[in-house]
Amino acid sequence: MRVQIEVVVWRGEIAESRHRVHAVAADPHGRALLDGGDLVTTYRSAAKPFQALPLVERGHAERWNVSDEELALMCASHTGSPRHVECVRGILGRLGVPESALVCGYHDPLDSESLARLRAHPEERSPVYNNCSGKHAGMLALALAEGWPIEGYERPEHPVQKAVRASVAELGGLSSAAVQTAVDGCGVPVFALPLAAMARAYARLASASAEGEVRERALAHIRSAMMSHPRATGGAERFATQLMEAMPGRVVAKGGAEGLECLGLPERGLGLAVKVGDGGTRAVGPAVIEVLDHLGVLSEVERERLQSLRSPRLKNVAGREVGRIEAGVRAWSSAAS
Repeated sequence: MRVQIEVVVWRGEIAESRHRVHAVAADPHGRALLDGGDLVTTYRSAAKPFQALPLVERGHAERWNVSDEELALMCASHTGSPRHVECVRGILGRLGVPESALVCGYHDPLDSESLARLRAHPEERSPVYNNCSGKHAGMLALALAEGWPIEGYERPEHPVQKAVRASVAELGGLSSAAVQTAVDGCGVPVFALPLAAMARAYARLASASAEGEVRERALAHIRSAMMSHPRATGGAERFATQLMEAMPGRVVAKGGAEGLECLGLPERGLGLAVKVGDGGTRAVGPAVIEVLDHLGVLSEVERERLQSLRSPRLKNVAGREVGRIEAGVRAWSSAAS
């Protein structure tokens, strides 16, 4: 089924802005239920569950006594809350490496408590507050467990990044050579894939059996950790966290920068990749929830829980409601997928 989605920003009854959104839903074999075209874009942080995969499937998460909360954090774009920072420091402590080993750099946390503290005590700034610090801690854990040097772990030629690239490619049904790379905001390689490949990977994540082969068990472990710890996977301000909390046990979700959101639906064995063409993050929530509803996924209770994300209200500086954001399906056809 071919699908075309538009998110409209309304000021009163005036359509002020429009975002075109691409959406693909696929099963683990790559068969498309929704076909949103052949767009290729960067995976950004939505790749994190698969960047953590080599650590888990090689047995190193157990070696380092990584808890499910810590594993979720390795898949996270966290908000730098005190709990997030505590978990990252706990991992680094067991690894025996300093915070300075993280090459992701520092940026201000989204968490208001941490941000206020760091503004009062700027000398405490550290890369552990970076939203990708959990991912980087996981990469250091992989390097140490395999006996690889930790220096340069972020470089494409390092064994850590070669293992990560292979996992990302294989889960999307591609060869490593077919995956173009650049540099992500945190310094490690970022991957370019078709949305269909991302949806296929998330279908693999959603449908993996805890009783299956090694990779299947590893994917099931990652999925369970993310779904059991949605706050570790993101934070109160993150759409993916809010979605998983509104649909407990029914969805695994991870956002990427520039208007990308990827989801796995375990009950349906489906993966979903949604990309706002212009990168506008305000369109993500309305588009994702609209697609989930059209797929027949949402219950009445879930629709009510998600309404404020589906149609956010716009307010002016005086607090008066002046508009809304809404998604709509512009065209659904019976074109063969």
